[in-house]
Amino acid sequence: MAHIFEVIDKFGRKIHLSKERWGQHIKPIHPEIQNPEEIEEVLKNPGIVNPSDRDENVRWYYKYNKQRKRYFKVSVKYLNGKGYVITAHYARKIE
Repeated sequence: MAHIFEVIDKFGRKIHLSKERWGQHIKPIHPEIQNPEEIEEVLKNPGIVNPSDRDENVRWYYKYNKQRKRYFKVSVKYLNGKGYVITAHYARKIE
C-alpha cells in the first residue's frame, strides 16, 4: 500500500497516512483539510495525545488552531507496533 507520508511521533512510534485514507476518506469528507502536511504536523508536534474511549488501540492527537478556534484532531490506530491515520478533522473540544 502506498503512503503519502510516514513520520515518527513524539513517542518514537512510526505512523503513516495511506493514499487510500487521504483520497477516499479525509479529503472528500473533510474538505476543510487542505493538504496532508497539516496532518503530519499534528502528529509530529501535538498539543495533547489522548487514548480513545472506544478502542484501546487508537490514540487521538490534538493541536489547537487559533484561526479556526478549534482543535485539529487526528485519529491513529496502532497494530503490531505501527500506527496509521484513520481520520482527521476539526473538533470543538478535546475528548
